[in-house]
Amino acid sequence: MGQQEKVSTSLAGAVSEGISASLAAVDAELDRRYPGDPGTRQPVHTVYVPGNVFEAGTIRSWGDQALAALDEHAPDAASFAAVLGLSDDLAQDVYDRVVAKLRREPIEDLRVDFEDGYAGQDEDQDAARAARLISEAYRKGTAAPYMGIRMKCMESAVRDRGIRTTDVFLTGLLENGGLPDGLVLTLPKVTYPEQVSAFVRLLEAFEKAHGLDAGRLGFEIQIETSQSILASDGTAAVARMIGAAEGRATGLHYGTFDYSACLGVSAAYQASDHPAADHAKAIMQVAAAGTGVRVSDGSTNILPVGSTEHVHEAWRLHYGLTRRALARAYYQGWDMHPGHIPTRYAAVFAFYREGFEAAAKRLSAYANHAGGDVMDEPATAKALSSYLLRGIDCGALDTAEVDALTGMNRAALDRFAAPRRGDLTASAE
Repeated sequence: MGQQEKVSTSLAGAVSEGISASLAAVDAELDRRYPGDPGTRQPVHTVYVPGNVFEAGTIRSWGDQALAALDEHAPDAASFAAVLGLSDDLAQDVYDRVVAKLRREPIEDLRVDFEDGYAGQDEDQDAARAARLISEAYRKGTAAPYMGIRMKCMESAVRDRGIRTTDVFLTGLLENGGLPDGLVLTLPKVTYPEQVSAFVRLLEAFEKAHGLDAGRLGFEIQIETSQSILASDGTAAVARMIGAAEGRATGLHYGTFDYSACLGVSAAYQASDHPAADHAKAIMQVAAAGTGVRVSDGSTNILPVGSTEHVHEAWRLHYGLTRRALARAYYQGWDMHPGHIPTRYAAVFAFYREGFEAAAKRLSAYANHAGGDVMDEPATAKALSSYLLRGIDCGALDTAEVDALTGMNRAALDRFAAPRRGDLTASAE
């Protein structure tokens, strides 16, 4: 080693201590409001099934219907790739993974719907039945990774019904074995932060009534009104809603058709790629960044049914919208029909397969200080590892192939993806 330089300072240690003391409240606020991503699996989609038609075999039925649609309209990799424009090097791998996924885990997140899609005559009975069937599915290992209900909203006309359905459903889960780890609740049509606060009070009361840990019950906020994006005072209401949830918010879900209609968009142009939709989701994305609350895109109402020509058109539309959303970092969306899930998984798998090798090599080069033709920063390493982990979680990538290219196990990837605040220098094992 060469001669060490003399190091001199001009400020007393008390200066640094004073600055730290002055920012203590800010440090605490940053930790509270922006804890970062929870590091748990995020499903690639949410499927809504009306509470009056949800049955024990619903998940398997969706998978079987999706497989039947493939058999009828794209019975092999070449025909499916031709519809979607998949490259030759991806076609067989993506097709095989889609078929395997539909057989193994056709739905990643299912919401039994007691709101817009519900047409039952006895909501109490349907909510109790949903609780029993979901509990049985988790016990038998046939559940989706995430399951729950969408209740009615906190507006006055349906508030009491929404509260009662939530109570019946949650009570039913406890009576049938307890709250599953994958439980998700969705609060729709939120307009004011006070409605979020009211739902928090409801969940607090339920937890206290049953001796549950405080904060055990979280929920998603569905963004379906213009007021939830821009409040009357010009502020971003959605940001205040996240705060009003007091740490219970897990997601922001964009409601394509209610939101579009709220803005006066005519029915023919209500879609998730409309400029109004892009604006709303961009505000949601910025409001949620760093909070641990995840953003979900909406859905398309163009169903892949009928003639093969129409099915192919609907598949191309859905595939394109899903790829568009993924490129914009909306890693979750809604699927409205069994025929949508082949193209959901095709789009997701192609997205991760296409970028896998480049992402793995960049992360490996960064972790090993090997350099390369891209100079990445710690934040980019976080994005690269998150990308690989999402690919593994949904089945687009295999753990072994990621390990082979990065030289990292799951724990090392997790450290890069979710570092502590101010520490983006995790090293590989």
